Amino acid sequence: MLKKTIAAFCLFFGINANAQVGGESTYQFLNLVSSPRQAALGGKVLTNVDYDVTQGLFNPATINADMDNQLALNYTSYLGGISYGTATYAYTVDRHTQTFHTGITYINYGSFDGYDEDGNSTGTFSGSETALSLGYALQIDYSDFYFGANVKLITSKLEQYNSFGGAVDLGLIYINEDIDFNAALSIRNLGTQFTTYAGLHEKLPFEVNFGMSQLMENVPIRWHITLENLQEWPISRPNPAREESDLSGNRSSEKIGFIGQVMRHSIFGAEIFPEGGFNIRLGYNFRRGEDLRILEQRNFSGLSAGFSIKLNKMRFSYTHAKYTSAANSNFFGLQLDLQ
Repeated sequence: MLKKTIAAFCLFFGINANAQVGGESTYQFLNLVSSPRQAALGGKVLTNVDYDVTQGLFNPATINADMDNQLALNYTSYLGGISYGTATYAYTVDRHTQTFHTGITYINYGSFDGYDEDGNSTGTFSGSETALSLGYALQIDYSDFYFGANVKLITSKLEQYNSFGGAVDLGLIYINEDIDFNAALSIRNLGTQFTTYAGLHEKLPFEVNFGMSQLMENVPIRWHITLENLQEWPISRPNPAREESDLSGNRSSEKIGFIGQVMRHSIFGAEIFPEGGFNIRLGYNFRRGEDLRILEQRNFSGLSAGFSIKLNKMRFSYTHAKYTSAANSNFFGLQLDLQ
């Protein structure tokens, strides 16, 4: 069973190895951060196997019985007046051995002023997108490996145009309980548009991520390392605003070496008191930090920090993520234990 699962992962990876990131596909909202916890740890975490029911949206292999009857509601005040949120729920059946997971991701782009080709006002219009998912995970032949999948239906409305699509997420995680170490791989958004906006089929935001985490011995800290967008190399292009000129007026573009490209795939995070009723979360996203960095100015792009506090059967989470000196995001989350 394990060999078949790994072979399937390799097959899907090979088919989609030429996929692209940001701006070259539709339904980009599918890869947004799904919870304050993820945002605080740098943006993308694959390895949390615990009560956090929202984790199942990003890596279905983490769906487990601790999520039973947990309901999570998350809201984000994003950039440019955009707002989005997620809602997730899990339920365990069959003597606490099978857990099913469902989730909704919604984004509202706000209101826009419309004009025709002559500059005449056509009124206001809006845009929104929604994805509904159903997920399930299973243990592979009593090993330390778990495999999971999400099936998603996606709807999108942008002004007068509508689109409908479907996608599948696949996840694989290795859990070593002896040393509290997890390693995970996720392949996200394998799918297509069933109906297009205007007759042109567009790619979905395919993404391959790998992550590791471990609870440190004798120290209440769990560290996280995520390598994102492994399907894309190089992931960053020279920024025209960072061109340099010599005394002769010759201009040279920004140089991004091999190490720079590797680091732009990397996200680091740490969770202090991860198993307690109160915890603190910190993260740094290298790609965000470098791409949004302003030369000769400290703006702390890429940094994020948050906390969570549990009160009886309710857990509240908050995160503040730094993008630029003029744009930040706040993430709010509430998880309810309905048992």
